[in-house]
Amino acid sequence: MDHEKVNILLVDDQPAKLLAYEVILKDLGENLVIASSGREALEVLLKTEIAVILVDVCMPELDGFELAAMIREHPRFQKTAMIFISAIQVSDIDRLRGYEMGAVDYVPVPVVPEVLRAKVKVFAELYRKTRELERLNQDLEDRVRARTAELENSTAKLRESEERRSMAIAAGKMGSWDWDWVSGDWMWDDGQYRIFGVSPESFEVNPANVQALLHPDDVDQLRKAIAEFNKGTRAYETEFRIIRPDGEVRWCVGTAAATADPNGRVVRVSGVTVDITERKRAEERQNLLAREVDHRAKNALALAQSIVRLTRADEVKAYVDAVEGRINALARVHTILSLSSWQGAELSKLIDEELAPYSPGGQVKLAGPAVQLLPATAQTLALALHELFTNSAKYGALSTRSGRLAIDWQVENDLLTLSWEETGGPLVRTPKSRGFGTRSLLASVESQLGGQAHFDWRSEGLLCLLEVPLTRKSAATSAAQDRFEASTSPELQRASG
Repeated sequence: MDHEKVNILLVDDQPAKLLAYEVILKDLGENLVIASSGREALEVLLKTEIAVILVDVCMPELDGFELAAMIREHPRFQKTAMIFISAIQVSDIDRLRGYEMGAVDYVPVPVVPEVLRAKVKVFAELYRKTRELERLNQDLEDRVRARTAELENSTAKLRESEERRSMAIAAGKMGSWDWDWVSGDWMWDDGQYRIFGVSPESFEVNPANVQALLHPDDVDQLRKAIAEFNKGTRAYETEFRIIRPDGEVRWCVGTAAATADPNGRVVRVSGVTVDITERKRAEERQNLLAREVDHRAKNALALAQSIVRLTRADEVKAYVDAVEGRINALARVHTILSLSSWQGAELSKLIDEELAPYSPGGQVKLAGPAVQLLPATAQTLALALHELFTNSAKYGALSTRSGRLAIDWQVENDLLTLSWEETGGPLVRTPKSRGFGTRSLLASVESQLGGQAHFDWRSEGLLCLLEVPLTRKSAATSAAQDRFEASTSPELQRASG
């Protein structure tokens, strides 16, 4: 009987002995693999599955004991059978050492061919049977696992289907029908009439009337189903739309099954219709929400990315403080917009949020009408205000108790004009060069919002005037971040922040 051959590794440093072992074991019909040193044997083991190792105890460099110890250290070979061949008298201590190293048997020299063949055959057959048993066990486990998963899946689907049917029937969103393929007679239950928005008293169920209620783009679905059943198809499922007599469009999923006579001809088709309009609407809302979240997240990340990349500072701490401040400003306006469901942000609320970290007491006066800012305008203006407040707290009016800050704004012809006036602070000198804060403020207001920013570095305090359009087309905001980076990056690389 043919059987799968196994590999037997013969390890000896003397070619004559290896040849002798080959001759002795040739009749076993297994694959004989030769190694002339311990190192060569290790290389073979890493590349080949070995059933039995026949190894000489006395070899240069690595003797049989050392080789056995190295083999046993590898998890793959901990159960590999090893037979030691020894040309010297082996003491009981050596035998114990060999067994500890993983030997399963000893063969003394001169080797008796029948004995060696018998020993190797036993271990080769044991290896083969073990592998076959492992494969059988694995196959059985795989089949049991697959069958269990199949049963669990079938049970889950059956339960889910039954739950859906029960809920649909209870909610009046499922109907059933029956079509006599021979006579052409139709039968609808009450649920079917409710789904189509018609009544049994006024609606005659026939192919022409049913087709009239289908959405024009989905009429081909009915024709396709009829063609499929005529070809021998026994089940069909599709989604389609109906237009009720009152004009309302509803989404449905229809499942149909055919009954054939002994000759294989279709005689009856029965089916179920489920109204899935709410599910479709929910999917549309979900898709819209996902696109909106994706758009807002990209905008926020783009702003955060430019803040991190363009902020400059001489020290790590100063850099961290600058980045955290700008990110926090972005987070504060994000919170305001979230509370309004991203409808917009009130300007005074925006100023209050940016002003809060400095706790100026009565140093700041605000004056202006209620102004609702679009989300993109609010985000950009929040960062601009953050730069003004930060600079004022470091070097301007808010850096001393005697300083005062007046913020006034007004709106005319959809143009917001905001005045920032500082007095009573340290003596102000016109800067020789603009830092990151000033440059980013200019870039954000002018490039992103299409407005203007004017600075007057008076000795008694900074006077800043911001002019921001309130009705700039939202389409322009999608490329605003790119324009901001393109217009500011060269200069900001040299700015100290």
